[in-house]
Amino acid sequence: MSSLKKILYIGNKLSKKGATVTSIETLGLFLQQEGYEVVTVSSKKNKILRMLDMMWNTIYHSKNTSFVLIDTYSTINFQYAVIIGVMCRTFGLPYIPILRGGNLPSRLKKNKKQSRKLFGNAITNVAPSRYLLEAFKKGGYTKLTYIPNTIQIDNYPFLLRKDIQPKLLWVRSFSKIYNPMLALHILEALLKAGYKNSELCMIGPEKDDTYRACKAYSDKKKLPVTFTGGLPKAEWIRRSEDYDIFINTTNVDNTPVSVIEAMALGLPVVSTNAGGVPFLIEDDVDGLLVVPDNAEIFSDKIQKILNKDLDYRTISLNARKKAERFDWNVVKEKWKTLLNS
Repeated sequence: MSSLKKILYIGNKLSKKGATVTSIETLGLFLQQEGYEVVTVSSKKNKILRMLDMMWNTIYHSKNTSFVLIDTYSTINFQYAVIIGVMCRTFGLPYIPILRGGNLPSRLKKNKKQSRKLFGNAITNVAPSRYLLEAFKKGGYTKLTYIPNTIQIDNYPFLLRKDIQPKLLWVRSFSKIYNPMLALHILEALLKAGYKNSELCMIGPEKDDTYRACKAYSDKKKLPVTFTGGLPKAEWIRRSEDYDIFINTTNVDNTPVSVIEAMALGLPVVSTNAGGVPFLIEDDVDGLLVVPDNAEIFSDKIQKILNKDLDYRTISLNARKKAERFDWNVVKEKWKTLLNS
């Protein structure tokens, strides 16, 4: 049915180079399994070579491609999307930006002209979160389609903890925007509050100098922290069984897949309310929300779980139900409707 639909998918495919698995690798595979012919680009680690690879493939596949999907971020990688958008318009290729960057609303204001050309000339813009959907509507954009990020729910065995301890799990790339140092300060605050058995596991690849800074701080303070580096998904899912609370410390966010995954696994999630997170988590219902960059408030919220002021079992069950909405078997119908239209 969909074998005639040929898709060029542009994004950062860098997990084999030590980076976190991104949506191009998961969604690209899911679409292939549904019968679409999908070419995914690029796995070049060097940013300039990656850009050239994206450009070359756009030209090479320009005559036999039905759609170009473009993962669109809000950092410097925003320029990849801008350039590929220009090329798609030049070659008459229908293209669909997928709005990945949690800070894209500021890009709409900061780069108005580029944004108008990129997003205004797309077939549609796929928003994986209600947060970005609303932000783009406020920015005057009308060609918008809401399709959430997706997981395969069967890969995430639900574990309802019988008891809960201050054993914290953090899973993200070590990058300034994700504020990994806050996780260490939260751990310190819990230890200071008397939770002497507190510990932290930080899983994720090194993206900038925050990894070295966190490691040095942890060593200096002799904190009970385990740094694993990046791990295959199956391995960090297995490790999650040894921890009781998932923390998301980010300053900028969209709809983080790692948080959806934690919800699916039964880990109570305590997260900052940055960006699109409040559109994913309902505070004290299926997770807990705090303001960004405040270790004391974060620690206080965690203590509400530890002291049983909040029913973590109900929160975990509610979170699992919500995570099931993001299962590929549910989400794929939205993609098929879009790509087959």
